[in-house]
Parts: sequence; C-alpha cells; structure tokens
Amino acid sequence: MPHSCFADEIAIDFPAVGRVVDGMRHAFLGEAEDRDVLAAEVSVSRREAAGGPVVHLSLPVRGVCLTCGGRGESWTEPCTECAGTGASLFSHPVRLALPAGVADGATFRFRLTSPQTGPVRVEVRVAVQSTLV
Repeated sequence: MPHSCFADEIAIDFPAVGRVVDGMRHAFLGEAEDRDVLAAEVSVSRREAAGGPVVHLSLPVRGVCLTCGGRGESWTEPCTECAGTGASLFSHPVRLALPAGVADGATFRFRLTSPQTGPVRVEVRVAVQSTLV
C-alpha cells in the first residue's frame, strides 16, 4: 500500500501538531486538508469507549453506475438507475476498531477503495456519550 508510513492510525494528542501534520500530508502526498473528505460520526457509551469497541458503519460513497457503466445512457435512452448522471450511491460497510479508552472528539482518518469507486478519504469522529445518573 503506497504511503503506508503516513497511515492515520496513530492519534496525535497535541492539537498544535495537527496543523503541521496536515501541512506535511499536503506537501508530501498532494492531499488537501478538508477537500473531498467523507465525514461520519459514531456514538459510543463511556463503558464501550473504555473497552475499545468495534463499530460497524455503512458509508455512502459515490461511484460508477453499474447499469450503464458510467455512460449515463443505455443504448439511446438515459439510464433510469442513475438518471443519466453515470454515477450511483453505494453503501460501503466498514468495521472500525476503536482503541481502548478512546476520547470524546477523537477522529480517525483512512481511505476506502472498492471496485465501484475510486479512493475515498474518510474521517470518523467519535462521540462518547456521558451516562446520566
């Protein structure tokens, strides 16, 4: 996997370093900070966060229409599946293992690839719910 040395699997706990890391990512990999990022949020209880849960997400990603192959038409008629756009929305299942003791507001960045779509950058924010007493 290219650029695996820059994998976003390590949480950076110093907020001031986040801007530097984003700058390095842009300089070395040519990636913009917030462009074309699919944002999602997961909610876990404090107890789940302490144990390091595995959460399941279904992320909507845009890809080539399987019916028309991205042409937007079938023969001479507009494709009814994609309304002539050539693109369709796919539900991509993701299994994300959160580390034990994950903090509220922690974000995880990764890239999805699938046969229907090109690479998609994803950012998942964790919301740790406080328990009511």
